[in-house]
Amino acid sequence: MPRLDGNSVLLRPFEKCDAKVVMSVATDALIPLITTVPTSGIHEDAMAYIERQHSRLASGTGYSFAIADSVNDEAVGQIGLWLRDIREGRASTGYWIAPQHRGNGFARAALTALTEWALSLNEVRRLQLFVEPWNEGSWRMAESCGFEREGLLRSWQQVGRERKDMYVYSIVA
Repeated sequence: MPRLDGNSVLLRPFEKCDAKVVMSVATDALIPLITTVPTSGIHEDAMAYIERQHSRLASGTGYSFAIADSVNDEAVGQIGLWLRDIREGRASTGYWIAPQHRGNGFARAALTALTEWALSLNEVRRLQLFVEPWNEGSWRMAESCGFEREGLLRSWQQVGRERKDMYVYSIVA
């Protein structure tokens, strides 16, 4: 599992001490709906989440990085490089930042670092991400990192109990 330096962030494997940030997003209105973050907010479930992140690479699912503040190594979120379609030269990414750490440029720094690294891999010819249309902050950030919006995917993903539309963004090598 690589460690990626992203200017103001470090992308690294999750550590036991990162349970705190996982527990802090358990009550977020969106993160547990679109990720495997547990909604319980208890330490044991946060540790199980961290263990699942460690197994992603071994299972062939992809890379799951903790996004850590490069100044103090405190985890502020998560970003992944998902390899389900890697045989076709496609990978995808997704990310979350804990609400208490938003607005500090961590997502932009993490997406920039992950994108540069992913596109340096011979297998990755296209990196894509999906963002709900209402999430303007996320799609503007993706655009600022060089991703281009390709269209609207109607009823693309189950989020909670509803099917949601998603913008599809990509950047190509």
